[in-house]
Amino acid sequence: MGERFSMGPVDRGGPAAAGPSEQPRGARGEPIRVLVVDDHALFRRGLEIVLAQEDDIQVVGEAGDGAEAVEKAADLLPDIILMDVRMPRRSGIEACTAIKDVAPSAKIIMLTISDEEADLYEAIKAGATGYLLKEISTDEVATAIRAVADGQSQISPSMAAKLLTEFKSMIQQRSDERPLVPAPRLTDRELEVLKLVATGMNNRDIAKELFISENTVKNHVRNILEKLQLHSRMEAVVYAMREKILEIG
Repeated sequence: MGERFSMGPVDRGGPAAAGPSEQPRGARGEPIRVLVVDDHALFRRGLEIVLAQEDDIQVVGEAGDGAEAVEKAADLLPDIILMDVRMPRRSGIEACTAIKDVAPSAKIIMLTISDEEADLYEAIKAGATGYLLKEISTDEVATAIRAVADGQSQISPSMAAKLLTEFKSMIQQRSDERPLVPAPRLTDRELEVLKLVATGMNNRDIAKELFISENTVKNHVRNILEKLQLHSRMEAVVYAMREKILEIG
């Protein structure tokens, strides 16, 4: 493996905000079940061929647009959905919201050529757990699937930088506004973890930084999401920035 989907200049940094787990999920139990959604049949087929080489990943279905993706997700209940942003009939972002209702346990990774900040931000708000550009290598696709299956988020480095810029802009625009309701209270440690998540660190690196175990980090992230009633780490960061719980210098 090592081929690239290459649809533009390659960001050599690899996906940010998460890394592969110490032990692939497939080694602990059943393969990670993946639904591939893209309006280009050739691209879907290429992904299936690539992922078929991974023992711990199984492509269980495919869809050609957002409407079909919702139907297949309800039917197949996949662990991970790889989905393009811009498709006919129903966009990936619109499908993302609907899928959360019919298959709430499914985690969605947007895999797209769109490097527009608006698409990135809307995907996160819709509940996507990852946002990767199609220029990444095939190896990185499998790594991203494993990381997201293990509860982490994935985002291409160039898009992560745009996301942080969006956060700062959001703070500036709302500098004179107050939340309508009190924000749920996070502990000092949860705020520390959230700030490190916002800088793009994965669970393992956060554990090293704070001198705690990786499982403790996972517990903190889970508690943060439960308190804020959100689906993903990236959504938590957006919320925290919006409500002025968190500031990034």
